Amino acid sequence: MQFIDAIKQDYQSAPISDKLKSLLSIAGSVQKGGKYVTGQQIDNARRHGATDQEIHDTVLIAAAFCMFNRYVDGLHTWAPQDRQVYIERAAMRAAEGYANSNPHK
Repeated sequence: MQFIDAIKQDYQSAPISDKLKSLLSIAGSVQKGGKYVTGQQIDNARRHGATDQEIHDTVLIAAAFCMFNRYVDGLHTWAPQDRQVYIERAAMRAAEGYANSNPHK
């Protein structure tokens, strides 16, 4: 978990490839707004070996997460704070799938 924490705290100093750092930079700009992505960021990603497909996927995934977050925020959803709830639900979903997961049926 320390590896992931290091990335979350400061991905530029984390022990990850320059390619991944450049893609994370693009994702961070997308988080602010699509027009924040610069040509320099794209060039830097390409210089570190990122393909057009990888750049595309980075932008798409970052934009999708932004949309999903706004969606759940707009619905005023909530999430259980107790980690045990997720552990129990994971076992249930693995055993039952999602078809029977709606308690309001």
